[in-house]
Amino acid sequence: MLIHESEFCQSNAVVVQGGTGALLIDAGVHEGEMACLVSDLSDLGNTVVAGFSTHPHWDHLLWHVGLGTVPRYGTARCAATVRDRLSGGIDARRFGIPEDVSLDLLGLLTGLPTDTVRIPWDGPGIRIIEHQAHAPGHAALLIEERGVLVAGDMLSDVLIPMLDLNGTGDPIEDYLAALRLLEDVAGDVSVVVPGHGSVGGADQLRARIDQDRAYVHALRDGLDPSDPRIGPSAKPGWEWVSDVHAGQLQRLHLRSESDGTPD
Repeated sequence: MLIHESEFCQSNAVVVQGGTGALLIDAGVHEGEMACLVSDLSDLGNTVVAGFSTHPHWDHLLWHVGLGTVPRYGTARCAATVRDRLSGGIDARRFGIPEDVSLDLLGLLTGLPTDTVRIPWDGPGIRIIEHQAHAPGHAALLIEERGVLVAGDMLSDVLIPMLDLNGTGDPIEDYLAALRLLEDVAGDVSVVVPGHGSVGGADQLRARIDQDRAYVHALRDGLDPSDPRIGPSAKPGWEWVSDVHAGQLQRLHLRSESDGTPD
């Protein structure tokens, strides 16, 4: 298994070697970086036979022509969300997409049948752990034989939990439910790979679950989260995460006002 890290928000692309080729999870962001990945795989004698996007956000939906025309999977709900969101095009400036990012192959996903529990491919068994935290149809992937959890946009050492505040569900409970699902498999995990941030070991996995849960509880209860990922203790270059936190607080307050529930 290989990990290719992007300069864009420390994004992690994950390559899993199978019997006839590789599965590429969340392919990357910058055009030049994905071209480098294509070259690296070629040098290793690897070809990509399938892709997977963990969730329907643009930075996890990109592809490079050099990776080939292969099935690119997502959960059924993820793929449906992508089709809906891209039906009217995408405003690159609004989403802050860098100019060198090609959108030609954005979001060309095949939704796996609902309740599919493993990725259909000739390689190590990869369990799909679907939940609704952060984005509709979000999936973490457990590479069972290797004890690796590809967490998508969760369990980061630099990003706080970012709730899906655009949906109609309960974003707090959705996130807590997802953390419970990840906690259920923690005993089978020796390495965790977040969508953005540093790779961690088994001890860091449990610490990150606890830290993310504490943050979400603080949001729910209107308390200061005292989270090292925000404020003066944030990693240099990640100070903007404090703005994400402030925005979530504001939007949760507005949601509670609109539905008549107390903060």
